[in-house]
Amino acid sequence: MTNTAKPDLRPANPNFSSGPCAKRPGWTVDALSDALTGRSHRSGPGKKKLAEVIDRTRAILGVPDDYRIGIVPASDTGAVEMAMWSLLGARGVELLVWESFGAGWAGDVTKQLKLDDVKVTKAEYGQIPDLAAVDFSRDVIFTWNGTTSGVKVPNGDWIPSDRQGLTIADSTSAAFAMDLPWDKLDVVTYSWQKVMGGEAAHGMLILSPRAVERLESYTPAWPMPKIFLMTKGGKLIEGIFKGETINTPSMIAVEDALDGLKWAETIGGLEGLKARSNANLAAIEAWVEKSDWAAFLAEDKAIRSNTSVCLKVKDPAFTALDAEVQEAELKKLVKMLDGEGVAYDIGGYRDAPAGLRIWAGATVETSDMEALLPWLDWAFAEIKAGL
Repeated sequence: MTNTAKPDLRPANPNFSSGPCAKRPGWTVDALSDALTGRSHRSGPGKKKLAEVIDRTRAILGVPDDYRIGIVPASDTGAVEMAMWSLLGARGVELLVWESFGAGWAGDVTKQLKLDDVKVTKAEYGQIPDLAAVDFSRDVIFTWNGTTSGVKVPNGDWIPSDRQGLTIADSTSAAFAMDLPWDKLDVVTYSWQKVMGGEAAHGMLILSPRAVERLESYTPAWPMPKIFLMTKGGKLIEGIFKGETINTPSMIAVEDALDGLKWAETIGGLEGLKARSNANLAAIEAWVEKSDWAAFLAEDKAIRSNTSVCLKVKDPAFTALDAEVQEAELKKLVKMLDGEGVAYDIGGYRDAPAGLRIWAGATVETSDMEALLPWLDWAFAEIKAGL
């Protein structure tokens, strides 16, 4: 080990996990004091709380009035699965894959739903497929922001307004941090545990009028689990999108979601949230520019995430090591920072190349991000000295 001095300043909040993510600044359990514990979610007050989540969500994200917003089971994963099982099969499907969750959706479509007309378009971690080549006569499924790769789509310009198929965008680490062009998106999913730092278990499902039309005109060939059902007698079950949830939600988690939405309103809504995420990314970018060992997995700034920031090591002595050794050494680095109490859960995703993943979403204070970066330098110097 080196004799490098440890940095003097420590992050006030060491929670840099990419999910569940840091709570909003100033959060305490007292924020849940108004939760309807012990009350039915189907009671008048319970429905009012759920409807309030939907209404505040619509206002902050700017969701059009004719789009439906529903609270559904099983976090973002449940929302994506619900959409795929309910909507796919009417036409061909193209899945865009550049990280593990996109690969998971592709696996579900090919191995579980077993659709025949499926095209999977892949890119390596840190890259993105050729968006200009996407076939919009098909239903297109993609992650707006790849949480495990730190790669996002640059915008919605590549999606045509006159598309024939539906666009299904897993947006769990993008919603509340990036602009989502609603006229280009037919299904948007996310969970409370990401940008807003809410508690998990519930997902959000947003449907365009085109998606609703598909639900009401098409019946999948496979049996549908009850928790996926969104229609009855060929008509949308509108109650789902007014706070009448399919299964029993946690009213504590609902209260926490409301707390996050109210906090977002106090900092300027979506623009304030984006500004905080962008400031965190800017701090990392300024540090990386001067670093002799760290680089972005997403080298192209246009596709670089401002929430799930993924780093790789460029130091030649380190990259010359076997991949297994690199991974083991970075695990030591992560454990070292955890032990110092300055950064929790910043290891790269298990399927991603060896590296670090640092959450930079709006609930993270830029002062904490700036305090973390010298600790990364210290920890890397420590492991390099031991090679």
